Amino acid sequence: MKLFDAYADQEMEAEAPLAERMRPRSLAEFYGQQHVVGKGGVIRNAIDADRIFSMILWGPPGCGKTTLARMIARETKNHFIHFSAVLSGVKDIRAVVDIAKDQRSLHHRKTILFVDEIHRFNKSQQDAFLHHVENGLITLIGATTENPSFEVISPLLSRCHVIVLESLSAEDLGQIAKFALTNKERGLGELNVSLSPEAMTHLIEKSDGDARNVLNSLDLVCAFYKAKKSDNYLILLEDIEEMLLSRALKYDKSGEEHYNLISALHKSLRGSDPDASLYWLARMLEAGENPLYIARRMVRFASEDIGNADPYALQVAMSAMEAYRFLGSPEGDLALAHAATYLATAPKSNSIYMAYGNAIRAVHQQGALPVPLHIRNAPTKLMKKIGYGEGYQYAHTFEDAFVSQAYLPEQLQTKQFYIPTNRGFESTIRKRLAHWRNKNSPPSQKDE
Repeated sequence: MKLFDAYADQEMEAEAPLAERMRPRSLAEFYGQQHVVGKGGVIRNAIDADRIFSMILWGPPGCGKTTLARMIARETKNHFIHFSAVLSGVKDIRAVVDIAKDQRSLHHRKTILFVDEIHRFNKSQQDAFLHHVENGLITLIGATTENPSFEVISPLLSRCHVIVLESLSAEDLGQIAKFALTNKERGLGELNVSLSPEAMTHLIEKSDGDARNVLNSLDLVCAFYKAKKSDNYLILLEDIEEMLLSRALKYDKSGEEHYNLISALHKSLRGSDPDASLYWLARMLEAGENPLYIARRMVRFASEDIGNADPYALQVAMSAMEAYRFLGSPEGDLALAHAATYLATAPKSNSIYMAYGNAIRAVHQQGALPVPLHIRNAPTKLMKKIGYGEGYQYAHTFEDAFVSQAYLPEQLQTKQFYIPTNRGFESTIRKRLAHWRNKNSPPSQKDE
C-alpha cells in the first residue's frame, strides 16, 4: 500500500495548481520579504540558529505567509503541524496539544503549530492554546491578512512577535514567473514557452503584488498553448489580454431599439436640450420601458455629465426616483420629467467621470500601494509602535482648516485626478483648489 500511496502522492503533486507546485523548497527559492528572510533578517537568524519563536505573519494575500511557515518547517528540526482556523475547533486544538506533549517526551522535539487565517479563530479557540504557547510547549506561527491588533486576543498577541510582510514587488514577481517558466521539474519548463517583455509586464501588473495570482494566471495562459502543442511559443501582450480579459459584456441584439432610445435620451440631456429630452423620455415610457431603469440612468447622468458643476443635480435625480417609487405611473412620470428638464438645463461637467477614470487607471498601473503611515489610524499600541499615525497634522488646528501635507502614496504625489471646469459651481471649487495648491507651492512658485 505504501508504494501505491507514493505513486498517488506524486500524481497529486503533478496535478496541483502551478502556485502550489512552485512553493519554494529552500530560502534560495524564496523571493521577496528580504527584510525578514535576507541576511540579518529576524526570521533568517531564527532559522539559522534553529530557535524559532512564536510569531504572527501579517500581510496581504499571496505575499508568502504560508510558504514562509513551511520553509521554517523544512529548515529546522521541529515537529510541524499545519492547522486551518476555518476547519478546526477546540477539540482539534486539544489533539494538537497531546501530539506536542508526545513529541517533547518521546522525541525531544518542539512543536511548531502553524495556524492559517488565525483571525478566524474566536476568543475561546485562541484561549485554548494560550497556556501552551506561554509555557513553550507550542511555538505558534499565525498567518493573517487582517490587523492582528483587532483579531488576536491581547494575551496571545503579547506572546507573539508580529512580523509585517509586504506585497511583492514587480521585480520579485518577475523572478517568480521566470523561475516557473524555466523549471522543468515542477514548473512549465517542458513547454518551452516564453513571454514578451510587454506581456510579462502586463501579467505582473494584473497580479497586484500577489504571487499566487501571477502563477495562476501564467498557468492559465500556458495551458492554452500547451493544448496547441506549439514549440518555443512566444506569448505576446495581446495573448495575455485575450486570456485574462476575455469576459466581455454581451447585449441582446433584439433589444437594439431599447439602447437606441436610452442613448438618445442621454445625449439629449448632455446636449442641454430639454425638449428632446422630454420627447425621448415620453417615447420610452409610452413604449412600456421600466421607469426605474430610466431613473437609474438619470442618477448616473447626474454624476457623469454634471457632477460638481451643479451638486444638486444628483439630489434631484435621486428624489425623482424615490417620488416615482412612491407614486407609480402615471403620476410618478411627472417626477421623471421634472428631473429630465433639470438635468438638461443644468451646467455640464464630466470632471468627476474623468477624475474617477484617472484614479482607476492609477490603481491598475500601480497596484495596491500602501497607505502612508502618517495618515493610518493607530488605535492600538502595536500600531503606534510601528509608526501608524506618526507625524499626522490635524487640519482644524490650522488657519482655514488647511495644512500642507501628503495624502497620496509617494508614487502618486504629483498626480492630479480631479480637474474642475469653470462652469457652474465647479468654478468655485476650481478657485478653492488653486488657493490651496498655491499654499503648497514653494515660495518661488507662488502666484504673485
